[in-house]
Amino acid sequence: MTLSSTRRHMVVWSALALCGLCASAVHAADAYPNKPIRLVVPYPPGGPTDIVARVIAQKMQEEMGQTWVVDNRPGAGANLGAENVARSPADGYTLLVATTAHAINPSLFSNLSYSLQEDFLPVSQLTSGALVIVANPSLPVEDVKGLIALAKSKEGGLNFATSGNGQSTHLAAEMFSAMAGVKMNHIPYKGSAPALSDVVAGHADLMFDTLLSATPFIKSGKLKALAVTSAERSASAPDIPTIAEAGLPGYEAIAWNGILAPAGTPAEVIEALNAGLKKVLESADVKDRFASQGFAATWNSPADYKQFLNNEISTWAQVVKDSGARVE
Repeated sequence: MTLSSTRRHMVVWSALALCGLCASAVHAADAYPNKPIRLVVPYPPGGPTDIVARVIAQKMQEEMGQTWVVDNRPGAGANLGAENVARSPADGYTLLVATTAHAINPSLFSNLSYSLQEDFLPVSQLTSGALVIVANPSLPVEDVKGLIALAKSKEGGLNFATSGNGQSTHLAAEMFSAMAGVKMNHIPYKGSAPALSDVVAGHADLMFDTLLSATPFIKSGKLKALAVTSAERSASAPDIPTIAEAGLPGYEAIAWNGILAPAGTPAEVIEALNAGLKKVLESADVKDRFASQGFAATWNSPADYKQFLNNEISTWAQVVKDSGARVE
C-alpha cells in the first residue's frame, strides 16, 4: 500500500468514525430521557411548592415515559436546593423547582454560592398565584383601607407573621407597607403553619400567605380575608377583592413556581422538557387541580420565562432595598 493510499484510508476511517459519533449524539438526544429525572424541591414535603412539584412529576412521568423523583432539599431560604442543582451535571436529569424566593434571594443574601441568572437555564414557569391578607377576627378592620388607617394610628405599628425571613410572604408585606406608608413589624416563623396558628391565637395581627395554606382558616372563620395580592381576583376566591381595587392602586405581588436546569444543559433537552410541560400544564385535569389549590397553571417558553425571571429579580431587589431586609 502506497503512502497516498494509506492517507486516503485514514481519511475515510476518520470520516466514518466522525459520522458514528454524530449518530450516537443524535441518538442520545432522541433517547432523552433514558433514566430517572430528579426534581429538587427546596422546601419540606407538604407545602405549596411540594404539592405543585408532585403533580408535575406524576404528569411528566406519564408524558415522557420515564420516572420522575421528587427530592426535598429544604434550608437556607430555598438556597440549599438551588445550590445542589447548580452543582449537578448539566444533562437534564436534575432540575430545580424555583420559586419567588429565588428571585428575591440575589438581593437579600450577601453570600450566595450560585447565580440564578448564570448557573441556571429557564425551562418554563409552572404556576402563578395570589397571596391573601388574613387577619385575626378581633382586629377592628374589614378591608384594606381600614387596615391602612389602623396601621397609621396604632402606636408601634401592627405585627405581621410570615413563613420566614425573605420569603414572598415577607416581602409582599414589606411592599405593602412601603406603598401604603405604614409601619408594620415583621415576626418570622419556620413555616406557614406556625405563623398562621399565631395569627389565629392573636399573637400576631395579620399575615400575607398563600391561598392554599390560608383558605381552611378563612372557611372555618378562624381568620378573615381582607384582600388578595394579584392584579386580578383569584379564580379560586372570587369574592375576595384585590389590594389594588380595595385601597392601594398599583399594588401587585404573586407567588410562582417554575423549573430551572443547570447551565450548560443541551438545548434539545430544554426543548423536550418545555414541550412536555406545555402538554401537562395545558391539560384540563392539571388546570383544575392547581385551581383548587389557588394556583393558575402557567406555561411559557424558555425565552419568556427568562424575561419573567429578570423582571422579578429587578422588582424584588427594589422591595428589598426599600425595606432594608438583609440575610447574611
